[in-house]
Amino acid sequence: MAAAAGAAGSKFQQFMNHPAGPKTVFFWAPIMKWGLVAAGVKDLNRPAEKLSVSQNVALAATGFIWVRYSFVIIPVNYSLAAVNFFVGSTGVVQLARIWDYRRKLANGDVGAELKAPSGLPATQAVPGTPA
Repeated sequence: MAAAAGAAGSKFQQFMNHPAGPKTVFFWAPIMKWGLVAAGVKDLNRPAEKLSVSQNVALAATGFIWVRYSFVIIPVNYSLAAVNFFVGSTGVVQLARIWDYRRKLANGDVGAELKAPSGLPATQAVPGTPA
């Protein structure tokens, strides 16, 4: 029994003193970054016309760039890779929603929920599209 307690204690000590353990930024940064994933998932409820292309391109790009970086740094940080994969994925999903919304506007496949605001023609309602 004492041997089992000693082994468990040593495993806990190894975890605490690991180069990417709770005493380092390598542990806490990914924990805090899950907030970005939560915000991205919550934005799935937002209408696509209210989503920002530039913001979601930035999330997708930085997410996937940091996944690669997570495997190059020493110590390799798997929790950082995981959170950044999900940050990038939420950005890609939101970009797909924006693309689908704009495609439907351009094709005239607009339903009641996709009408252009304030009586503008659909092409003027989408920022960055020609009038």
